[in-house]
Amino acid sequence: QVQLVESGGGSVQPGGSLRLSCANSGTTFDFNRVGWWRQRPGEARVLVATLTSAGITEYADSVKGRFTISGDIVKNTVNLQMNSLTPEDTAVYYCGARLMFGATMTPYEYDYWGQGTQVTVSS
Repeated sequence: QVQLVESGGGSVQPGGSLRLSCANSGTTFDFNRVGWWRQRPGEARVLVATLTSAGITEYADSVKGRFTISGDIVKNTVNLQMNSLTPEDTAVYYCGARLMFGATMTPYEYDYWGQGTQVTVSS
């Protein structure tokens, strides 16, 4: 049983930083990739960053140069360091894990999800 648990969300002023963590508190699985997604009220869930089992990282254009994904896929722990935060980064952030090989921008093609953690950026 996979149980992804996110932590590290909170409120921060513009220009500040937060570090999100995602860990599997259940049985360790052989994920192909773990992604951080975010969802604003009334909007679709959007992929922000991914880390593959090969160590490859990918980022949405909106966060390139500001966010860094890292971690250990084998140990099912992945982090998201978020710097230079702006109000547009305000959202609920979700950790998702995918078993099958290959990139996808579609949330339903991810197999496991955490409960989400709120990130609020405001002055």
